[in-house]
Amino acid sequence: MAMGLQLPISTSLPSSSSSSSSSPALLGPRNLRNLRTFCSVNGRATAKAKIPVPPINPKDPFLSKLTSVAATSPETLLNRPVNSETPPFLDLFESPKLMATPAQVERSVSYNEHRPRRPPPDLPSLLLHGRIVYIGMPLVPAVTELVVAELMYLQWMDPKEPIYIYINSTGTTRDDGETVGMETEGFAIYDAMMQLKNEIHTVAVGAAIGQACLLLSAGTKGKRFMMPHAKAMIQQPRVPSSGLMPASDVLIRAKEIVTNRDTLVKLLAKHTGNPEETVANVMRRPFYMDATRAKEFGVVDKVLWRGQEKIMSDVAPPEDWDKGAGIKVVDGI
Repeated sequence: MAMGLQLPISTSLPSSSSSSSSSPALLGPRNLRNLRTFCSVNGRATAKAKIPVPPINPKDPFLSKLTSVAATSPETLLNRPVNSETPPFLDLFESPKLMATPAQVERSVSYNEHRPRRPPPDLPSLLLHGRIVYIGMPLVPAVTELVVAELMYLQWMDPKEPIYIYINSTGTTRDDGETVGMETEGFAIYDAMMQLKNEIHTVAVGAAIGQACLLLSAGTKGKRFMMPHAKAMIQQPRVPSSGLMPASDVLIRAKEIVTNRDTLVKLLAKHTGNPEETVANVMRRPFYMDATRAKEFGVVDKVLWRGQEKIMSDVAPPEDWDKGAGIKVVDGI
């Protein structure tokens, strides 16, 4: 870029001396216009050269919660304690905080005090900072490319620290069952996971359907988690739309689907600990599992549920709230 900037300046400046030609004050109006045009064109070219990132689903509950916390208090996400036993950022769901007392609200300096002092970090950087690979969309080629690249990058950064894969995906199909990607998209992420040296902690934070359920069960034994109201489902691969294909091509594609089904059955049986016959039988129709059923089937090892009893027991009684707020209770009213 530096060599490119020197070219229009040297061609448009008068050849008086080296010191005078390098001074911006001696540039004429025409030369300044040429320089501005050159910089703006090259700036647009640089902006267009960014790496494409799949769009973020605005209806995703995990990303919505993470966005609200990052906007209000980004320091709580950037400065987090190191605890390898608990997957990061999930305490946002399991440890809700009570509102401040009325006295604390009244003592606020300004109405804008709750706003962050600096812009919140962007979500992809925030997740990667926590060594999190988030699969929040169906497994289309763009998602697979990004997930595999993040896995390779995190292993390159530290091959000993664990990698957390959060899953909220319908696999290679949409929620209505329409095929959106080939089965090889899920197998590509699975093979990348198997090649990593790091421990892989998988967490289901929404739906893990089809190939996404395979990725959930492929985590390190003992490190496969599931949120209490998440769903897992295994199903047979679906034949994509054949359109105007000849009959011979349809037969070839059908044979490939059967091969992918057999591969999926073997891998699920390997990671869940069930016989292949059992997995094949339940896969004849869509087999839905809640968190408890998924744990019994061997898809996950632990359900991340702390219960609300402890939260309610920690709430101070109304008298303590009134006392802390400076409210005096008058007898006889």
